Parts: sequence; C-alpha cells; structure tokens
Amino acid sequence: MRYYYDLHIHTALSPCGNEDMTPNNIVNMALLKELDIIAITDHNSAENVAAVVNVAKNTPLLVIPGMEIETAEEVHIVALFPSIKAVQVMQEWVYETLPPLQNRVDIFGAQRILNAEDEMIGENPRLLLTATSLPLKETLNRIQALHGVGIPAHVDRNSYSILSNLGAFPPDLYIPTIEISKHLPLSEGQQQFRQKKVIQSSDAHYLGDIAEAINYLDLPSRTIEALLEYLSQRKE
Repeated sequence: MRYYYDLHIHTALSPCGNEDMTPNNIVNMALLKELDIIAITDHNSAENVAAVVNVAKNTPLLVIPGMEIETAEEVHIVALFPSIKAVQVMQEWVYETLPPLQNRVDIFGAQRILNAEDEMIGENPRLLLTATSLPLKETLNRIQALHGVGIPAHVDRNSYSILSNLGAFPPDLYIPTIEISKHLPLSEGQQQFRQKKVIQSSDAHYLGDIAEAINYLDLPSRTIEALLEYLSQRKE
C-alpha cells in the first residue's frame, strides 16, 4: 500500500526549530496534510521523541523515533530507529561525543524539551548544533547495531551533506537509501542517484514546512518494522 511520509522533522528542541514545533502541533499538522508516517529528527538529540509518539498514539499517524546526527566530518545523517529505547541509547552515545560547549540561546535559539501537553519541562544546555566526534563509518555502524537505518541527509545541498563534504559515497559503507532536499525534484534525484533508494523529506523547522501528502512509499503495512526493512534494503 501507499503510505505518505515526511521522515525529517525538527521540534522546538532543535535550536533552529520554531517554538511552534510542539508535539501536538506537529502531529495535528501532519494529520491535516494527510501524512501517514513521520519521523522526529532533532539535531543530535531525541528528547522530544517520546512526547510526539505519545500524542500520536490514538491517531492513524505513525511516528518513527529518530535524530539528525552530525558526524565528525560535518555530514548530517537522518537516523531512524525501531523504538524509543533504541534512539535513547544512540542519544547517549551522541551526547558523549559532543564537544563540552553550552548552547548560546541568544545566538542559536532555545532548545526546548516538551511533554505531551506541549509544556516546556526543561531546556537542553548542550550545544546541539555542532559536530560530534563520531566518524561517519562508526555512526552508521552504531545505528545499524541498534537495528536502525542511517540515511545521508539532503545529499544535493552544498553544505552538511555527504557529497559536499566527502565528494562521493564511500564504497566501503553500506548506504542503500539517501535523502534529497525539497529543492530538488524527486524524479530528478532518482535519475541522478540511480543506484540508491531516494527519499525526499521536508527538513521542517516550521509547521508550514511539513511536507504535503505527495511522496509515498509502497510498504506491506504501516509499521516501523516495514519502513525500516524497506529503507535498509538495497535497490532492486
């Protein structure tokens, strides 16, 4: 069946995420836009994932636990996981490898931790908008060890992408699926990267930027297991 998706959405935890990017607002906007599956992918953190999952529990919307990890090479990876527990384990690894810097709210913005009622229950003091010391290969290996999928983000962009920073897909890395930005037509991306599965997500930092129900995946069921299995397999 066809399931419409947006697998790259930031909450107000990301310092560049608008304060309106709360769990209820995100879930309701995704439902208004008739999406079936979304992923929460804040910068180097997953502290708002559980709240969004809880908000969506009694709706048709499937929420994938995730985060957007910045590797030591300053490559952004959308990491998707089978459970909240798995993404929390990855989060601890990421926190251990972030530089010991504090967030500057006046420069980067607040990093709001929210509950399922959209109440702010804290702020993450770490500087999340920076690179970890995890190399790309180790990042992907750790994601895969947790039965997740690591997807190079916005590969067509001229910054923070695997192609802009490394020049090519390293041949020794297993990368079956890549993401292109919303600025490149999906058909063009599929033509340009024929050897890969290509997805296109919004990278939304504002509610209005969450994707419309345009891009879809053919999956046997609307489950995390079906999605991760599809994304982890090579293109036929």
